[in-house]
Amino acid sequence: MATKVTPLSGFPELLPAERLLELHFLDTIREVFELHGFTPIETRAVEPVERLLGQGGDADKEIYGLRRLAADDEDKGAELGLHFDLTVPFARYVLEHAGKLDFPFRRYQIQKVWRGERPQQGRFREFTQADIDVVDVGALAPHFEAEMPLVIAEVFSRLPVGEFHIQVNNRKITEGFYRGLGLTDNAGTLRIVDKLDKIGAANVRALLVESGATEEQAAGCLALAEIRSDDTSFVDQVRALGVDHPVLDEGLAELAAVIETGRSVAPGVLVADLRIARGLDYYTGTVYETQLVGGEAWGSVCSGGRYDSLASDGRTTYPGVGISIGVSRLVHLLIDNRGLTTSRRTPAAVLVAVTDEESRPHSTAVATALRARGIPCEVAPKADRFGKQIRYADRRGIPYVWFPGGRDDSGERPDQVKDIRSGEQVEADPSTWVCPDADLRPAVVTLTR
Repeated sequence: MATKVTPLSGFPELLPAERLLELHFLDTIREVFELHGFTPIETRAVEPVERLLGQGGDADKEIYGLRRLAADDEDKGAELGLHFDLTVPFARYVLEHAGKLDFPFRRYQIQKVWRGERPQQGRFREFTQADIDVVDVGALAPHFEAEMPLVIAEVFSRLPVGEFHIQVNNRKITEGFYRGLGLTDNAGTLRIVDKLDKIGAANVRALLVESGATEEQAAGCLALAEIRSDDTSFVDQVRALGVDHPVLDEGLAELAAVIETGRSVAPGVLVADLRIARGLDYYTGTVYETQLVGGEAWGSVCSGGRYDSLASDGRTTYPGVGISIGVSRLVHLLIDNRGLTTSRRTPAAVLVAVTDEESRPHSTAVATALRARGIPCEVAPKADRFGKQIRYADRRGIPYVWFPGGRDDSGERPDQVKDIRSGEQVEADPSTWVCPDADLRPAVVTLTR
C-alpha cells in the first residue's frame, strides 16, 4: 500500500546543493571561531522544563515537551523539554562542569534547537544555531562585550552575505532611562518596545499607555528608540532627552566603549541602535542584533548579549556574554531571496569513467590515488558509453571526467582527463595531476532569477 509523504511545516530539509552551501557556512563559522580561541562543546538536547521556563519573550509558549509514548506513571512526572536556544543549556553546562573548566571560558557550540513558533520565511521549529560565549567567575571584563560582534563581523566578511550592520544597545540604557521617566515595569516596557519593527510606533505607544505609562512617558520611550548612530554621538542625543539616572550613565559609558572599539577594528559595521531590546529576560547589559543591508525586512540573523546571573549556583555566579548566528535562518533567506546555491550537487570534482565492468578495478585504483591526494571524486556507476558518463557528470556539475588508459593493439594508452566545460582533454597521471583550486570544492554561486 502506497504511503503519501506530507512535509512537516517548520522542519526544513535542504537539497544537496543547498546543503553544501550550508556546510560552507558552517565550515567558515567554525574556522573563524577557532581562530579566535573558542573551544567546541556540545550539550544534550533536553533540559528540565523548569530550567527552560521563565526566560522571557515567548519562550514559555514555544518549548517542546519530551515524553516517551510508552511512559509509565513513574516516568510521566519527569518533565523534560527540547532546548529553544543554546545559552540556557550552556549556563547549566558551566555550573555542572565548573571544576573542570578554565576561566574565562571561551566556547563555541553549533547545534540544532527547537522552538514551537509559527513557521514562516526564515523562521522554523527546528533549526541550527552557531554560538560563541565567554563566561568568567564572579566578574566579566567589559572588553568581551566589544569582542563578540567583531568576531561575527569577521565571519560575515568571509561569507557571501553582502553588506551588513551589527546593531548594538545596552539594557542598562533602557532600564536607566525608563527608571528616570518613572516607569517601574522595565521588563514589560522592553517587551513592548521590542515589537516596534513588527507593529509600528503608533501601536507600541498605545500598548505602553495601556500598560500604565503616561502619554509623556510613552513618547520618551519612543524618542529613545529612534536614536541610532555609528559613532558615540548617541550619548549626546540621549542626554538631550533630559532624563537622568545612574544606571543610564553606566549603560551609555559601556555602549560607547563597544562602539569605539568597533570603529577602530571594523569601521561602519557596528551601529548604536537604541531600539534593540532582545526579548529574553536574562540579558543584563550589551545586546546585539544583525541585519543584512537590503534584507532589513528579514529581521535579525545574528543576536545575543550579556547575562550576569543566568549561571549561578547560589554561591558563585558566572557572568557571560555571547552571540548566536541563526545558521538555518540565514542560509534559507539567502537561498530564497538571493538565489544562493553551489556550483554542483556533489563534493566530487572528478568522475572516473569506467570502460567496461572488467576494468572497474583500474578505475577504482585511479579514484583511490586521487582521493589520497585530497581530490574528491567518484567512480561512474555504470560502464555506459562515454557520452552517457559525461552527461552523468554534467548533470551533477562535476567539472572533470577521467578516462582510464590501458593496453590495446596499438600499445599502452595513458590516462586522460577532460574538462567537460571547455572540452580540453589532456594526458594525466593520478599521482601527479593537480585539480585547480577553484574546482576542488563546490563554489557558491547565485542563480539567475
